Amino acid sequence: MTTSVPGFGLGLRKDHYRDFLETDVAVDFVEVISENFMVPGGRPRDMLRRVRERHPVALHGVSMSIGSADGLDRAYLDRLKALVDEIEPLFVSDHLSWSRFQGFNSHDLLPLPYTQEALDTVCANIEMAQDVLGRTMLIENPSSYVAFDGSTMTEWQFIDAMCARTGCHLLLDVNNIFVSASNHGFDPLAYLDGVPTNRVRQIHLAGHSQGADMLIDTHDQPVPPPVWALYEQAIARVGPVATMIERDDAIPPLGDLLDELVTARAIGTSMKRKAA
Repeated sequence: MTTSVPGFGLGLRKDHYRDFLETDVAVDFVEVISENFMVPGGRPRDMLRRVRERHPVALHGVSMSIGSADGLDRAYLDRLKALVDEIEPLFVSDHLSWSRFQGFNSHDLLPLPYTQEALDTVCANIEMAQDVLGRTMLIENPSSYVAFDGSTMTEWQFIDAMCARTGCHLLLDVNNIFVSASNHGFDPLAYLDGVPTNRVRQIHLAGHSQGADMLIDTHDQPVPPPVWALYEQAIARVGPVATMIERDDAIPPLGDLLDELVTARAIGTSMKRKAA
């Protein structure tokens, strides 16, 4: 399909592999979880190569541990580099979080204090990753459920400084902004105004669930109306960038996700017309 490059895409999940291999799915790109394909050879890598023949692919990591005080795992980076060289992805992204300490991996996206020390650590790790991969990374803003008393800056101030120091780009997760704003009581529009919008290259849209005391970023629900409204505000600030529907659990039929993508296209087209 032809639209403003790279357009509108979906996260590729096992439930829909056959659809993407055997039919013409109306997307401009797909995004996959990097770690699922970092073992060379085998059926997963073969499947990804076949999908890559049909659609551009973005690689989205969940365990680089950008905020790790131990530094990055060089063996992990080498495996990711091999995948990047083979697939030639649109983007390589990971999260502003940490998951690894002294060889232990929590397999969760843990929050960071927004301090100068944490910023120094994050920037050093991003610079190492970009040097090894030979490309600029996209870093995704987190969803969070706790805040640190020792933080000396807001999340958006931290992200702005991170981008300025490393030259990295942003993967702006609009649902994460909404979830964190609800949980911590800040204005999501202040967040959008505070991040460096000229660094945004991709947007994620997803749903969430209501927990006992806060919102939980579950990615198992359709994109809700307030997140669509915040997406419209985001597009008004960043302009046309790659937008993706992210669904990780309670995976619906592919047609349901394509319907959500139609909504995203309509909002993006509407905002583009207003800008013109």
